[in-house]
Amino acid sequence: MTFSTRIAARLLTGAATATLAAGIVAGTGTAFAESGADAGEKVMLKGDTTASYYWDDASGRNGDTGLPASGKPMQKGLAASPSWPLMTEGYVIYKGKKAPFFVGDRGPGIPSNRGIMLDLDAKTFAELTGGEFNADTLSVDGNGGKGHIKVQYVITKWGKGVGKKNHPVPFETGAWSKKDKNPAEPVMLKTAAKKTEDKAAKAEPKSDETAKTVAAGTEQTGNPAGVALAALIAVGSAGYVGRQVLTGRIAVKRS
Repeated sequence: MTFSTRIAARLLTGAATATLAAGIVAGTGTAFAESGADAGEKVMLKGDTTASYYWDDASGRNGDTGLPASGKPMQKGLAASPSWPLMTEGYVIYKGKKAPFFVGDRGPGIPSNRGIMLDLDAKTFAELTGGEFNADTLSVDGNGGKGHIKVQYVITKWGKGVGKKNHPVPFETGAWSKKDKNPAEPVMLKTAAKKTEDKAAKAEPKSDETAKTVAAGTEQTGNPAGVALAALIAVGSAGYVGRQVLTGRIAVKRS
């Protein structure tokens, strides 16, 4: 993300995030991003987007100054979003690799108009793309020049502040500064899925027993259709005999 677009994003979000940052409980980026669907938690949102990367250590080497919008220092796992609430948690998947993140900053700015809706930290980006983080240039080396990648994102927990709790939208929409009154519904609950699987597993033995019974009859007659027909005849005969006995008893009582 360029210096001008990130500074513009921070100037606009500064007033809105000052109060939020003061009320955030102290913790590390890793702690914020550890939870996920694998722990049986709700998945709040799933989708895909193009992700870029950045690293702002407040040194001014890349033109940026000051802390990220959340007030948290730059660290691995800290990502920027143009619309999700700050401190939203989740993870991205790229070519089978999974990396946790939490929303600690605003951005990308102008790039979000082109569908680049997530700014990952440079260290996470390096791990996903097989490169190395260059501490001198604050960039990623050895990944073939990749600066943008297509990722799947999964949100496991929404931040409590303002911002859109749904698929990301460009920064210029101002969704980052509005309280979302219509958040996305959870799309999956791992524990519920497990219960469904358990019920299905319990039902399987009954089906197996039925299959064994039919198979046994087939082996004896060599004809599945013959087994079914024989069963129907037996049921019909039993019913007929029963009716005859009942009729005889009624006749005796009447006489």
